[in-house]
Amino acid sequence: MSFNSRGNNLKISGSKKETQKAKSKIEQLVRILRNDTTLTIQSVKDVLNGNLGFELEQSSDDKKNNNGPVKPNVIVYGNHAKPIKARTRNQKRMVELSEINDIVFAIGPAGTGKTYTAVALAVRALKTKMVRKIILTRPAVEAGESLGFLPGDLKDKIDPYLRPLYDSLDDMLPGEKLNLFMQNRIIEVAPLAFMRGRTLDNAFIILDEAQNATTTQIKMFLTRLGPSAKCIITGDLSQIDLPRNQKSGLRRALDILKDVDGIGNVFLNTEDVVRHKLVKDIINRYNDADSYESDMRDKHDSNNYGRRNENKNIKKEEE
Repeated sequence: MSFNSRGNNLKISGSKKETQKAKSKIEQLVRILRNDTTLTIQSVKDVLNGNLGFELEQSSDDKKNNNGPVKPNVIVYGNHAKPIKARTRNQKRMVELSEINDIVFAIGPAGTGKTYTAVALAVRALKTKMVRKIILTRPAVEAGESLGFLPGDLKDKIDPYLRPLYDSLDDMLPGEKLNLFMQNRIIEVAPLAFMRGRTLDNAFIILDEAQNATTTQIKMFLTRLGPSAKCIITGDLSQIDLPRNQKSGLRRALDILKDVDGIGNVFLNTEDVVRHKLVKDIINRYNDADSYESDMRDKHDSNNYGRRNENKNIKKEEE
């Protein structure tokens, strides 16, 4: 691996995996330098040895709140100086993968903090000026209820689909600042269909509920990314709300892109559930029931296949 600098530009040459790691380290050093104006030998050693973990430089908002230095495992400070942390092993893994990859797939059941952690990472990137904007998107697919007859304009009809993203943002940014960011399009929340034809650059992009996107939609989304974009795709393969004649594109994307350098995958499970303690038990019970019903269907299909073959043999003997 080699480094060549010209003015303010630094070119890193080498394998994609190694250059991604080097890029992440350099970005951490730049963030420290931007905040402290000086870069100590110890800071450089800490970054190179990975001792900083998820620590960030203290943002201007944090200074106003007198939070002090950002603590290990804290992704960003939210409203009222609330520390937003990676609380489980796989959430920490999600943060680590985002540091060294430009695209991360975060797959897991409800309540594992996929969306919340992703939004925290996006807010962190915006606060530290690693990106200029945040784009949050998800497919507008109904989960059993028909919302087509809701009153209001297009925004009023779409907002219920995007409410979970707004909820996460509300927890991390003051209301006035969030409204200002939304008005100035520094933060965009929009349905997946609105991404077609765009180039998304200098942005942190989150595709939420990706299990409800078709293969065509996910391909369209991934090909929107500009050279300086970061992206996290979240989904739960057990909660697909697409019509029966449509297949989820998420599973196919995971299979096709699993060995691509610069794309990371993290699979969360019931051990990462951070909602009510009963949510974990509920998910496990449903998984057990689904597995049992699937086994019974397979057994029933196998028995029917055997009976059909027996009937064919009997007819042949009669003939």
